[in-house]
Amino acid sequence: MAKMSFDEFYASIWGSRWESLKAAMLSETDDKASIDGLVSPYYMDRASIDIALALGAEYGEDILDMCAAPGGKSIVIASALRGTGTLTSNDRSLDRRERMRRAFDSSLPEDWRKNIRITGYDASKWGVYEKDRYDRVLLDAPCSSERHVLGSREHLEEWSPSRPKRLQALQYSMFASAMLALRKGGILVYSTCSVNSGEDEDIIARFMKKHSGEAEELEMDLEYGEKREHGTIILPDRAKGRGPLFAAKLRKL
Repeated sequence: MAKMSFDEFYASIWGSRWESLKAAMLSETDDKASIDGLVSPYYMDRASIDIALALGAEYGEDILDMCAAPGGKSIVIASALRGTGTLTSNDRSLDRRERMRRAFDSSLPEDWRKNIRITGYDASKWGVYEKDRYDRVLLDAPCSSERHVLGSREHLEEWSPSRPKRLQALQYSMFASAMLALRKGGILVYSTCSVNSGEDEDIIARFMKKHSGEAEELEMDLEYGEKREHGTIILPDRAKGRGPLFAAKLRKL
């Protein structure tokens, strides 16, 4: 039996909207922005900035960015902390960590960098080693990144339906680990750049079903966001080219 194609797979999720969504993801967007107060600008998708701001970082808090590279969302968090509390920016890839370090050095004032720890740990096991440690966790999880796949013939040819399934297993383990790492009352923002509901709202639904009473979902006010059963998604065909970006915000009970 022939495997399901990329288009068939995503048409099964989005129906007739898939063609307009695909066309928007294939189009370039110049809607980039940087936050104030940096030594030099760090430009990123406006929606990515909004998701990092939605974490709600406050002075003096201990914050973990579990999959931080290339570092844009950590830069937004650091701008909120302004050298207070702690920020742990994690990524398993050495090359990506070095790229992130350079971004911090070039964009953040020196006194904003003094409280940042760059690490290379396995995010899926984090909660075992640093349980109840953080006030807030941002989990921008590895995902199918369909916009990137569509822009690369090599990645499109390599794609198969098994890839999202493997990613969902990893995403869920990271999500559960993030919850363990949070202190009681702490806030988790889970995000991806995927348009696959299995990597987005289904991760939240699975956790809430398996761990009933351990977390509550909070409202997110994201410009151009479309509400899902869990979380909000920003899609480029209806958000002036921004995204795709999914995010959900939860409080540990």
